[in-house]
Amino acid sequence: MKSIREMLKYVAVMFVITFVTVNANAQTVEFNHQTGKYLEIDGANIYYEEIENTGKPVLLFLHGGFGNMEDFNPILQIFTKDYHIVGIDSRGHGKSTLGTSKLTYKRLQFDVEAVLDHLKLQDINIIGYSDGGVIAYRLAIENNISIRKIVTIGATWSLSDAELIGKLMEGETPERGRETWLRTIFDFYQKYNPIPDFDKFAKSVFEMWTDMTEDGYPQESVENISVPTLVIRGNDDYTFPLESAVELTMKIKKSVLLNLPFAPHDAHRKYPQIFEIITKEFLL
Repeated sequence: MKSIREMLKYVAVMFVITFVTVNANAQTVEFNHQTGKYLEIDGANIYYEEIENTGKPVLLFLHGGFGNMEDFNPILQIFTKDYHIVGIDSRGHGKSTLGTSKLTYKRLQFDVEAVLDHLKLQDINIIGYSDGGVIAYRLAIENNISIRKIVTIGATWSLSDAELIGKLMEGETPERGRETWLRTIFDFYQKYNPIPDFDKFAKSVFEMWTDMTEDGYPQESVENISVPTLVIRGNDDYTFPLESAVELTMKIKKSVLLNLPFAPHDAHRKYPQIFEIITKEFLL
């Protein structure tokens, strides 16, 4: 008969083997800017990635200004089991080239529609952060693709929002930005963008943020959004006033507002657990 010591040693070894096996199988799935593909659209190469999950609903992630799809990696694991995931680097951002067309929200909307049409995807759920949310509004308004539900985070929509952002951006330049608040973004951009020209890119984004034309923010057209919409706002988000968020949800018939206390512009990062509970319930 084995001694107690031998039995405890056996149990300990089996525990270690089990632990290692479980962790080896629990591989993290995320956007990596390595496994994607390019689609040429009107003079620009748009980079996208798919995390395939055959038979599952489609969930598209649209990042914010100066960002890229990897910005969603901290919350991506919430959805990888239940959804077929798609991420797109907006024109000029991440690994997508800027091209020669003027950078507008309408232009980015067209790019997303082209990628989704190329992939033959239907009944799409969208999570759009900041600029990605503005694009989501426009996609839902135009209704050129089959959308099921949209979730926006810190996504503005009106001319008053554009005016506010214009005031916040007064005196800002690409040169100053890359040495201060855009430093980390600049480093990523220089590493991954195939045709880097940061100053030109930054100037294009600044102009898009303050675009007062119909190619910019959706404005009153949000009233034409017919799909269920979850609008998430951080209560400390100075770029998207609470009054604007309330007005937006009053204009979109099937909408609900989640205003998170003590949260900044990227509210989903501040409270990932709350974001998970509410978003997964909404997307059911």
